Amino acid sequence: MPYIIAEPCVDVKDKACIEECPVDCIYEGGRMLYIQPDECVDCGACEPVCPVEAIFYEDDTPDQWSGYISANVEFFDDLGSPGGATKVGKVDFDPAFIAALPPMAAE
Repeated sequence: MPYIIAEPCVDVKDKACIEECPVDCIYEGGRMLYIQPDECVDCGACEPVCPVEAIFYEDDTPDQWSGYISANVEFFDDLGSPGGATKVGKVDFDPAFIAALPPMAAE
């Protein structure tokens, strides 16, 4: 898995990364965005445009957010690799780890 999205994205979903992604591999879940590892071409275009700095190369993910690596994998367990987020649209699902988090967005 090249890049993952971590906790700063939960309940934010800014989507600047989606606009920047040249291969449409960033999918919208219920509470956050997820990068499809088989569709990602490892270009890194998404990382610098994320306003909350939630995108990390897998090996550079801060230890406190390491659980987000498996959450990104789990998001695609049933969805698979559909070949582009645009044609799928929002998926009303988050892995249990993400769904159980308290609300994160500032009111």
